[in-house]
Amino acid sequence: MRVSIPDKKGTKGLMTKADLIDEVSRLAELTRKDSEVIVETIFDSVVRSLRAGDKIEIRGFGSFRTRQRKPRVGRNPKTGERVDVPAKKIPFFKPSKELKDLVNETTPAAAPASAPPASSAPA
Repeated sequence: MRVSIPDKKGTKGLMTKADLIDEVSRLAELTRKDSEVIVETIFDSVVRSLRAGDKIEIRGFGSFRTRQRKPRVGRNPKTGERVDVPAKKIPFFKPSKELKDLVNETTPAAAPASAPPASSAPA
C-alpha cells in the first residue's frame, strides 16, 4: 500500500483529515462527500471500540487498544503546586511488523552500494 501525499501550503510531511479524505476520494474515485462519510465512520468506529475497552487489529497496519494510567501526583509548572492527577485510559497504537518494514524500506537509488567502505589508511 503506497500513498503519495502532495505538499500543500508548506505543510510538507503533514497529512490532515481533509487531506486523507481527498486522497480516498481520488484513489477510490468517489465524491468528496462519500469519502468524508467513510473516513468519519472509520474514525468513529475506532473511538467507540476503544471506549468500550475493545482492541482493534488491522492486519498489516497495526493494533489500537487502551492502556490504564495510575493516579499520580503532578505539579503545576507555573506555581509548583501539587495537583492530583486521576487514573485514566489512554489510547495506544502498536504498528505491525509489515508497517514498520514499509516505513523503513529504502528505495534502490537510496540503498548503499555493496562495495566495501574505502579506507583512508594505506595498506
